[in-house]
Amino acid sequence: MEIINYSTKYDESIKNLLVELQEYIVQLDKEKYNILTADYREKYFEKTMDEVNRYKVKIFLAIEDEKVIGLIVGLINNEDEKSYDSCVPKRGRVTELVISKKCRSNGIGKQLLSKMENYFKEVGCKAILINVFAYNEKAQNFYYKSGYFNRSIEAMKKI
Repeated sequence: MEIINYSTKYDESIKNLLVELQEYIVQLDKEKYNILTADYREKYFEKTMDEVNRYKVKIFLAIEDEKVIGLIVGLINNEDEKSYDSCVPKRGRVTELVISKKCRSNGIGKQLLSKMENYFKEVGCKAILINVFAYNEKAQNFYYKSGYFNRSIEAMKKI
């Protein structure tokens, strides 16, 4: 297994991985707000590529036997910011970390996350943000073991 920079030749495999993640999230979602539509594959990839064009984005791919088995997408959408109520350092944000179901628990996610963390350090980020779906306890535990902690919590009540 090797980790490489993004290449358009893997776009179809990336789309497949993003669909695999959405299928998993849909299964976990107790409120059933997350869905997988017929056009999800193309639309979500298009959204991701739009972010690539708008922000400083880095995509790393885990490749095995010429197949994408994992990916991580990170972006930087702020510089150091100071205002009347906060002093926020330049931060990176991991928007996607997906490992193919058949390849999970082999350390690939840890390698991809480490690669992205190093990239963020190289470009001067002082912190990394990651949103995790509340019902995805496996992902939460993975990030906690990697040194991440809750900075804010969003609560919801159905009415």
